[in-house]
Amino acid sequence: MKPDLFQAPDYYLLDDLLTEEHKLVRDSARAWVKKEVSPIIEEYAQKAEFPKQIVKGLAEIGGFGPYIPVEYGGAGLDQISYGLIMQEIERGDSGVRSTSSVQSSLVMYPIWKYGNEEQRMKYLPKLATGEFIGCFGLTEPDYGSNPGGMVTNFKDMGDHYLLNGAKMWISNAPFADIAVVWAKDESGRIHGLIVERGMEGFTTPETHNKWSLRASATGELIFDNVKVPKENLLPNKSGLGAPLGCLDSARYGIAWGAIGAAMDCYDTALRYSQERIQFDKPIGATQLQQKKLAEMITEITKAQLLTWRLGVLRNEGRATTAQISMAKRNNVDMALTIARDARQMLGGMGITGEYSIMRHMMNLESVVTYEGTHDIHLLITGMDVTGFPAFK
Repeated sequence: MKPDLFQAPDYYLLDDLLTEEHKLVRDSARAWVKKEVSPIIEEYAQKAEFPKQIVKGLAEIGGFGPYIPVEYGGAGLDQISYGLIMQEIERGDSGVRSTSSVQSSLVMYPIWKYGNEEQRMKYLPKLATGEFIGCFGLTEPDYGSNPGGMVTNFKDMGDHYLLNGAKMWISNAPFADIAVVWAKDESGRIHGLIVERGMEGFTTPETHNKWSLRASATGELIFDNVKVPKENLLPNKSGLGAPLGCLDSARYGIAWGAIGAAMDCYDTALRYSQERIQFDKPIGATQLQQKKLAEMITEITKAQLLTWRLGVLRNEGRATTAQISMAKRNNVDMALTIARDARQMLGGMGITGEYSIMRHMMNLESVVTYEGTHDIHLLITGMDVTGFPAFK
């Protein structure tokens, strides 16, 4: 196993914009990734298995709900700290970051924001420590970019709700203890329900044969006349805006996380270019390779500035959904381009598991699609600047 020699690029001295707490949080996450994720992640990606032994460590570095208030088991950190943790985790692997951001933004966030006090106290502390792992059920077999068309539904049976339907492409589903599920009531209104493993009729078959996010567990959620207690309904927000609010938080984390993947690919390519000799000199001394590296560091720096400013706006409660969409779309596209260019720089070695680049590239093919596709985010920006929705 090669040592993790990663050095994070900071071309515009953006560390000067961070507080000492931000840097401490980031550096702790970075050290943990180097010690616990980098040595094992290639093996687990090859096996297509999630390394469950890292869950406790993820919790300890603030990977689960870092911005959740302390009274509910969170760390009470700000949005920039959350972003930096996602950046460092995704530098290790997008699939591991998926587990972390699903738990944080798609499970803990809605329980915190839309749940009642009993629900917060029952679930959030155990989710924060990783004792419970959660998943988020929105996407359906026939409804991805159009989640409002969902057919999963529940009926009021007097002393409980009866839930029927199916969700797919659900990160953490195969081993999740709880699922925050979005379904329509009898009037067609969308609500969130907390479904617990063990409820009769609730199954979570795993999705196999993935070429992407191989170290992340993906599955389906099947609901066959599942009796859900009425106290498991999230009472404080309904309608499509409720799950979309969770996605804002998740997409924000992805915008930071993609930078981590890009930085790892850049750092690997830079080091390789300084060591690989062809035609009696390092390939980094050639114009074409310098062009690639110069463009990589430029795009990484632009993305760092974009997410830092977005984090400030999030802390101030001023960031819009459209601003978050712009950052998610830009940064994932940037990371994917850098991964592809870095792979070329390594030649044949770039496709092997000896280096992280090909794994990042395959992972990013999922990240560019989930939590809103590349094209859907383009249309969100287009609607924001013109005032005209063009989704159909």
